[in-house]
Amino acid sequence: MADSGSTDRGAAYVVGTFDTKGAELRYVADLIRATGIEVRTVDLSTHPEGAESAATDPATDPAGDAAADPTTAHAAVADAAVADAAVSAREVASHHPAGADAVFTGDRGTAVAAMAIAFERFLTGRDDVGGVLGLGGSGGTALISPALRALPVGLPKLVVSTVAGGDVSGYVGASDIAMLHSVTDVAGLNRISRQVLGNGAHALAGMLAHRVPAAADKPAVALTMFGVTTPCVTAVAEQLVDRYDPLVFHAVGTGGRAMEKLVDDGQITAVLDITTTEVCDLIGGGVFSAGEQRLDAIARTGVPYVGSCGALDMVNFGAPDTVPARYAGRLFYHHNPQITLMRTNREENQRIGEFLAGKLNACDGPVRFLLPEGGVSLLDAPGQPFHDAGADQVLFATLERLVVQTADRRLVRLPHNINDPKFSNALVAAFEEVTR
Repeated sequence: MADSGSTDRGAAYVVGTFDTKGAELRYVADLIRATGIEVRTVDLSTHPEGAESAATDPATDPAGDAAADPTTAHAAVADAAVADAAVSAREVASHHPAGADAVFTGDRGTAVAAMAIAFERFLTGRDDVGGVLGLGGSGGTALISPALRALPVGLPKLVVSTVAGGDVSGYVGASDIAMLHSVTDVAGLNRISRQVLGNGAHALAGMLAHRVPAAADKPAVALTMFGVTTPCVTAVAEQLVDRYDPLVFHAVGTGGRAMEKLVDDGQITAVLDITTTEVCDLIGGGVFSAGEQRLDAIARTGVPYVGSCGALDMVNFGAPDTVPARYAGRLFYHHNPQITLMRTNREENQRIGEFLAGKLNACDGPVRFLLPEGGVSLLDAPGQPFHDAGADQVLFATLERLVVQTADRRLVRLPHNINDPKFSNALVAAFEEVTR
């Protein structure tokens, strides 16, 4: 089916399972098309055989006598909806590494998982994607979202979903997917669904019609920050802003993952990973872990990297009553009513050092990792509640023992707190070394 409209901004991809949500998908596609935006409709049904037979079997023709049977009529309407998609489910499924038969297994769970793989390969291989609008319940959202996460940050992507009213972190990940709660199920057009789906359609159309002006043509550099390393990161950013576009990421798990996604996407020139605190939460079971993959994008890409021990003195939990019982008797600091900080001890600092050393050793690009002997945060300074030079020394000694230092991979000890201006100056000097 040929769609009309301008192609210089790319097409709006409307995606979903046309066998069950054909009417809703056609509705949003027509609304987007009416604004002058080119539309590509993509079927993600995991059992398209009915659609294939619909073209030749008059018994499934909605206009035929069989339509008098409600059950048959429903199947026929579903088949017709599948046929309306510009890109068939079988075409999408053919992008699976094992071929289309790996998708159409007859088992819903394995079929949805396989179609998600196929759709990601299909979508990331297209060169005309201007933006994507997906519709789905829990299964459809799980099917659609991996492909959207794989698209570059900044490319419009929106999912209208029944699960968008809850925790959507598993669907959004480190990307910029916009989630719109469908309110009613995506199961027919009614006074509520028409409005919500229409808002989603017009939102995507607006994103495509009104592009954000390009930023100044300066290379982007990533910096990681926490409240207790803000003075350091701010000072570093101020020294770089005339030559670089500083992108500051809040080191709360999603921040580290988002930063590394942009590194993988090639949108980051160099990294100043001043605040590696997400590793504490991985080791200690806190709420701000970025996962076992933290720093893997640095190793994969070889991007110039300057790191430090920012906020490695703390594991983050929620309100006090959420702290695991096994940590009774530990040193805590109540940051606010929702966040409780626990001081890392020597054993945890050794494990943190071991984790970081393994990641740094995997990096073949230029690496500098600076050790602030005067404390790793605002709370880890003489007279402050988390000051523990002994625990810090375990961390530093572990890194020095395990990191394989070379001409390109070096540790640097400095007798300053991480927020001392002399330390921020040293970070900038190291940055100049790895980027020259």
